[in-house]
Amino acid sequence: MKIGICSDHAGFEYKCGLIDYLGSKGYEMADYGTDSTESMDYPDVAHPLAEAVEHGDVALGIALCGTGNGMAITLNKHQGIRAGLAWSTEIGELVKRHNNANILVMPARFISFDEAKKITDSWMNTEFEGGRHQRRIEKIPVKA
Repeated sequence: MKIGICSDHAGFEYKCGLIDYLGSKGYEMADYGTDSTESMDYPDVAHPLAEAVEHGDVALGIALCGTGNGMAITLNKHQGIRAGLAWSTEIGELVKRHNNANILVMPARFISFDEAKKITDSWMNTEFEGGRHQRRIEKIPVKA
């Protein structure tokens, strides 16, 4: 499975660590930036990741920034994206189980790297429940 990942400067170190961590588990990783801890604008990496998920270039995505909010707001502007912000393993599970989040967003300034790995694992290892949740997901896209 190919996973896309991006971060702003605040999440850069966690992004690099997650690339190594998930790569060691056999996942193919696609890095959408950023490439340093130098200040940058998160939409510059969020939009390419969202487009990659929407077009099927990657199966799922992971995004990190300071609070996770900027990434989540930007990613969720794309009609085919359900980006879920998670700061605990329970929330990581629920954004997949109930919302079928295709991008996991984490707040790098508010969790440890060990927590980021655990949240990622909980999200990756959880199946979408479907049922009533599918009906709700079908109501998310804005109709033109």
